[in-house]
Amino acid sequence: MKSYRMLIGGEWVDAASGQSFETENPFTGTAWATIPRAGTEDVDRAAQAARKAFEDPAWGQISATARGALLRRFADLLAENADRLADIETRDNGKLIAEMRGQLRYMPQWYHYFAGLADKVEGRVIPIDKPGVFNFTREEPLGVVAAITPWNSPLMLATWKLAPALAAGNTVLWKPSEFSSASALEFGRLFEESGFPPGVVNIVTGFGNEIGSHIVSHPQVDKVAFTGGDATGQSVYELAAKSIKPVTLELGGKSANIVFEDAVLDDAVKGVVSGIFAASGQTCIAGSRALVHRSIYPAFVEALVAFAKTARIGDPSRDDTQVGPITTRPQLAKVLGYIDIAKAEGATLALGGKRATEAACGDGWFVEPTIFTDVSPDMRIAQEEVFGPVLAVIPFDNDEEAIAIANGTIYGLAAGVWTQSIARALTMSQRLRAGTVWVNTYRAVSYMSPFGGFKRSGIGRESGLSAIREYLQEKSVWIDISGNVPNPFVQR
Repeated sequence: MKSYRMLIGGEWVDAASGQSFETENPFTGTAWATIPRAGTEDVDRAAQAARKAFEDPAWGQISATARGALLRRFADLLAENADRLADIETRDNGKLIAEMRGQLRYMPQWYHYFAGLADKVEGRVIPIDKPGVFNFTREEPLGVVAAITPWNSPLMLATWKLAPALAAGNTVLWKPSEFSSASALEFGRLFEESGFPPGVVNIVTGFGNEIGSHIVSHPQVDKVAFTGGDATGQSVYELAAKSIKPVTLELGGKSANIVFEDAVLDDAVKGVVSGIFAASGQTCIAGSRALVHRSIYPAFVEALVAFAKTARIGDPSRDDTQVGPITTRPQLAKVLGYIDIAKAEGATLALGGKRATEAACGDGWFVEPTIFTDVSPDMRIAQEEVFGPVLAVIPFDNDEEAIAIANGTIYGLAAGVWTQSIARALTMSQRLRAGTVWVNTYRAVSYMSPFGGFKRSGIGRESGLSAIREYLQEKSVWIDISGNVPNPFVQR
């Protein structure tokens, strides 16, 4: 059993209580490491360390160019350690090693991108209408940012917060999921090695229901950046509002992958499979609803089921595995529960529908790739986020109906469109109420493009030029250059 410690104020420490908890490998179902179980006292220490670092000239007064240099150094170290960190993530959360290596090898680009943006943040000189006054604006960091991240892509989703927050000059209190803390703690060592001053990045591990609210409401925390379920996101939003903290929320989704009659069938089948069975459906952008034009519905379902049957399920550390385990025991129970709900509501089970028990799955927490047909848009399986490899296939008759069904949920994170018509592609991208719309592709992300949701899928944007603005605040500066003080009893 490997034993980890938390990073607070540049020191690796145990929880003040001395308590720890075990983290389990979803493929073997056994514990492999112990993680500190932080309490409110540890949160206090981390928040105070982050505040101290923010006010310390070693960080607070270095140039933006110097911040960028630190981020570039970190990116280079991350590239050197990418495969090692990918192995740890696969062991800790069960995601495919092929995907984790791809994410970790790509991740340095986020830090290089925001390193380049660090000294491109500029204010404005405003040609103010008041004579004898010079007016300009400054863009300044918010202060201490609390980053709260989930278990499904731990380091990638943390990077979407840390890279712009640090580029903007903030310090960070990072709370990873209790189900995937090991890779975060390994990640923290790279900030030390790359030369970030102590306390700029602090990592506190533990259970959300024990320390999450204390982090969000902490008086030393100036902003909260959260990724997770929409119910928890609502609680974070409400709690942050009590102390007037800005938030970035990247929440759930029930994304529609829409296949029109003119789509290239084989490509659309691959896109729908990618949208739901990649990452075992444990992604906020999962295309968990396939909307298929009625004229091609039978042929599409037949091709979809045939292709999905070929997916190789098993050990996520093998390069040839395509479907891995469910990350947590509670999530396994939730996914199986939704399968039962879909059956009870009258959906037709076309594939899968139970826990996978073949030899390749060992003692892991696997669910078979599952496809339901004869799904109506009002069924729970078509409205609620399952977060597992469960697909609801819904027919539609025309473009208007497709738009109505796609937009007919509380979520608006992403959508996919499969068509050869440029007019339809542009129309759908305009009318779909989603923060990301993919046309003839799915699950593509980049450090250069903004990501975020509409409706209950969140607030704010991550990645791209928009992201760094989420971690800055604008200040207006007025300077009298006339030498004359006007009437003090009248607003100038």
